[in-house]
Amino acid sequence: MPDNPAKVSLLNFSVGLSVVFLYKTGLLGGTLNSYITDYWIISFCLQTCLAVSFTRFLFCDKSFPNAIRACALGCTFTLGWLISNSDVSFYCFGWYICCLAFFHWSEYFCTALFNPKSLILESYLLNHSREYHIAAVASWLEFSIEWMLGVPGCNCGWISALGLLITLTGETLRKLAMITASSNFNHYVQHVKRSDHELVTSGIYGYMRHPSYVGWFLWSVGTQVMLCNPICLVAYTYVSWRFFKHRIETEEIALLNFFGNEYVEYQKNVPTGLPLIKGWIIDKVISDVD
Repeated sequence: MPDNPAKVSLLNFSVGLSVVFLYKTGLLGGTLNSYITDYWIISFCLQTCLAVSFTRFLFCDKSFPNAIRACALGCTFTLGWLISNSDVSFYCFGWYICCLAFFHWSEYFCTALFNPKSLILESYLLNHSREYHIAAVASWLEFSIEWMLGVPGCNCGWISALGLLITLTGETLRKLAMITASSNFNHYVQHVKRSDHELVTSGIYGYMRHPSYVGWFLWSVGTQVMLCNPICLVAYTYVSWRFFKHRIETEEIALLNFFGNEYVEYQKNVPTGLPLIKGWIIDKVISDVD
């Protein structure tokens, strides 16, 4: 079996997606809507158990932690796809689940492809932070409560479609940033300059200094528009903006130390990309260190 992390991740994410293709081809019989309404709990749990067992059988070595995470995210994406293609009124929650699963899987996969030296199991960002998990659960609770109470505007209409568009735009921006920066991208702020670390100013970085943060900000806000969560939308926007403001300032202090005048000039010509966030700006040019 492949021991390449990217191949292992892709293979097992595909295993998790297997039920979609089985039902689309009619191999399991029945229709998609009948599967959703009558048998989805039993069928999905069975498919998930089979996928996990398959993964466990094939990957009993050091690749298993990677494989099981990719498989679980593939199964999660499958669940979202099935919900979003059903006739239930909360189909937009299926869109959200798909976006959530793909985001976490693609973070690892893109890192494995374009920056393998910095690849770790935490690149899936599943254990990003306690605050991240609390925010996610809060959004699920708000959506569930508003849906059960029949709150006007929570009917997954054009607002959800707009949210999906914002989320996909953010996802695209973030992955473009990861691909463009390649080995210069890292999920964690670096305080020690590597010998091969270069300042990337081309591609998407020619339009904004922090496209990965812009992408994640749009993704975060877009998910709450998608779910029609007014409370979490306000909270996510404020908290995300505060987080990225601090993160950008911290990162730019390091970048100014790494690249000196080169980064100062870059700051003058290219904005951060996020509203009302200027980054760590200095008043005078840094002297080059011989």
